[in-house]
Amino acid sequence: MNPQAKLVFTISLLLGTIITITSNHWIMAWAGLEINTLAVLPLIAKSHHPRAIEAATKYFLAQATASALVLFSSMTNSWYTGQWDITQLTHPASCLILTSAIAMKLGLVPFHFWFPEVLQGSSLTTGLLLSTVMKFPPIALFFMTSHSMNPAVLTCMALSSTALGGWMGLNQTQIRKILAFSSISHLGWMTIIISYSPKLTLLNFYLYSLMTAATFLALNSIKVSKLSTLMTAWTKTPMLSTTLLLTLLSLAGLPPLTGFLPKWLIIQELTKQSMAPAAIAISLLSLLGLFFYLRLAYCATITLPPHTTNHMKQWHTSKPTPTSIAVLITTSTMLLPVSPMIYTIV
Repeated sequence: MNPQAKLVFTISLLLGTIITITSNHWIMAWAGLEINTLAVLPLIAKSHHPRAIEAATKYFLAQATASALVLFSSMTNSWYTGQWDITQLTHPASCLILTSAIAMKLGLVPFHFWFPEVLQGSSLTTGLLLSTVMKFPPIALFFMTSHSMNPAVLTCMALSSTALGGWMGLNQTQIRKILAFSSISHLGWMTIIISYSPKLTLLNFYLYSLMTAATFLALNSIKVSKLSTLMTAWTKTPMLSTTLLLTLLSLAGLPPLTGFLPKWLIIQELTKQSMAPAAIAISLLSLLGLFFYLRLAYCATITLPPHTTNHMKQWHTSKPTPTSIAVLITTSTMLLPVSPMIYTIV
């Protein structure tokens, strides 16, 4: 892609995100979401591969539908209450439509269908954008309207997302699809707590973005997109493969790594809100996700392909690991000891 074009799309992406998260009027928020969608479409389709074109088309249709629902929800609310302010969403029908719209934007169950396919058709760097930056504006809208949402509906969607994200990820061999279902599962954790502690949702999103960025950039650095190639990547960059193991375990939420912090705080908050059954259910469902993270980690570090034919090893590279990946992996694995400070900042 032309560097100037790429710069224009990246600036538009940042502009759309900033407009949405700083606006308090529905039309401005909607305009920001549209700019975001239009800016990322060329980045998805840039390889001109039929799968990439298909992914861009699916992404456009899902996001356009969600944006139309956001507009319809805000207009319905304005018709009944005379308010265009984002925080003044009070009409029940508008709240329900907006819940559907944000769920579709984020890829929550039952509107998750587009996300794994789109991620599979994109490159790893575009997949990183779709999993982190593109989810920030809808999460910001979710945060601002969390007091208007129905907690029972959100809890149901959250448990379904965690279950489906874990269950569907079990049988995958494509790493981008595994990370897509991992994202759906993490969104379940963010959704279940947003009615009770919106700040915890934001904290979870920030830490999820950090860990996902570290994983995507590490995989992009060793040029891996399937489990079969991941199995032989340890000969190429042994140190990076070892740290990738820790990052994947952190994404799974194992103590004493960073990923344990949001899960710990969410379970604690759910228990305080007399939602111990929901806390137990979501904790048990996240064990499904733990299985495929462990499988990824196992493939990344300690296995060879399970067949007897001679397999070509990749050349060991002496190229140093980029500083950005080193910093991201360090923070993705070692933030738990400073968790009281993080929680007071958020």
